[in-house]
Amino acid sequence: MKKVLFKGVEQDSCSTGWKRAVLVPSLPEVFSSVKVPAGGSLWRKMFAFAGPGLMVSVGYMDPGNWATDIAGGAKFGYTLLAVIFLANIFAIVLQHLSLKLGIAAERDLAQACRDNYSKPVSIALWVLCEIAIAACDLAEVIGSAIALNLLFGIPLAVGVVITVLDVLVILFFQYKGFRYIESLVAGLITIIFVCFAYEIIVSKPEVAAMLSGLIPSSQIVTNPAMLYIAIGILGATVMPHNLYLHSSIVQTRAYERTTEGKGSAIKFATLDSTAALLLAFFINAAILIVAAAAFYNTAYSDVADITDAYKLLDPVLGVGAAGFLFAIALLASGQNSTVTGTLSGQIVMEGFLNIRLKPWLRRLITRLIAVIPALIVTIMYGEKGTTSLLILSQVILSIQLSFAVVPLVIFTSDKRKMGSFVNKPVLKYSAWAISILIIVFNVFLLYRTFGEWL
Repeated sequence: MKKVLFKGVEQDSCSTGWKRAVLVPSLPEVFSSVKVPAGGSLWRKMFAFAGPGLMVSVGYMDPGNWATDIAGGAKFGYTLLAVIFLANIFAIVLQHLSLKLGIAAERDLAQACRDNYSKPVSIALWVLCEIAIAACDLAEVIGSAIALNLLFGIPLAVGVVITVLDVLVILFFQYKGFRYIESLVAGLITIIFVCFAYEIIVSKPEVAAMLSGLIPSSQIVTNPAMLYIAIGILGATVMPHNLYLHSSIVQTRAYERTTEGKGSAIKFATLDSTAALLLAFFINAAILIVAAAAFYNTAYSDVADITDAYKLLDPVLGVGAAGFLFAIALLASGQNSTVTGTLSGQIVMEGFLNIRLKPWLRRLITRLIAVIPALIVTIMYGEKGTTSLLILSQVILSIQLSFAVVPLVIFTSDKRKMGSFVNKPVLKYSAWAISILIIVFNVFLLYRTFGEWL
């Protein structure tokens, strides 16, 4: 028996490995809205699929990553570049699984969990995911508020309130079309890239030492302080909400919903994702490289705070624009993360609960959940409080990560659910190895973090 679900797409509700049929598409207002040329050149098809990868890459360069990258570079030079590279490899594999789930199974990860698990389990996963998205939003709010404070002297509490207006910007661009949102994200990533390209040039890093930092060193494991920051980099890099986001937004492309069409879509979406994540690697690495070039083996090697780094870049590097461009990049990073974070919130709520709220209401709720605690902490504790809150947000994300990664690997490794697109043995075992490593690293990070607080 077949049911027509949406826009002429059919699904066999009896022969799939899913327990319940999903009757609506993910992000229905933009589903299959971006045209994909049936013929034409390779470049035209690549351009049609370009965009979702950039949106996903935002989570790998958001304000939550900055503190760990700055601390790693200032304390240990270029040694932890290898960790950033390893985290990016993990990300490339996991995001490939995510887009493959969305294209091959026509489900985002939230819908897949709702279809396959009992209601209590689905509700539990939803609650955990909402907490993680709120934590991610918290990092974006704080990052944007710090940037506004550095650039314009706006008090942190006022900057936190201003971030609520981000919702209006997102709604405006989504109303125009999904390509407009992707263009906004691409523009902000370009700003971040240009700023850090300049930072690297003026900081004059040691090329030989920088390249050697890409090779893993035994010190990363044997030095407890270095291991702690290394795990922090891993925990802050692979974001759980990105797995939900990617499995949804790849479905905005109007490719043919056939085996051949899906195969082609997976190929081009993987190219898009991999290229975007390599760009994210450059930016993440650039933050650590600039910190290493400016602060390593100096009186400022203990710098781990974003504000301190901003204040010290100009005098240490001897150029007037370094701190300014650093803050501009931070603001662009915070604004970009807002776009992907609010979209993830919509995807998760609709996927797990099958509840449709008006987009402005859903995004306003998500934003207020992040703004209220950030506002309270900034009023009560000021700058030091926001730094602690930023660290806490990354800890919460670490807790949630395994609850997103494990179902993703299970679903994409199940032939009944994925058909001919099921994970091949090498990919399957690699994905499980990555999952186990991430879980072990994050458990250690949580142990160290809570151990210090207690």
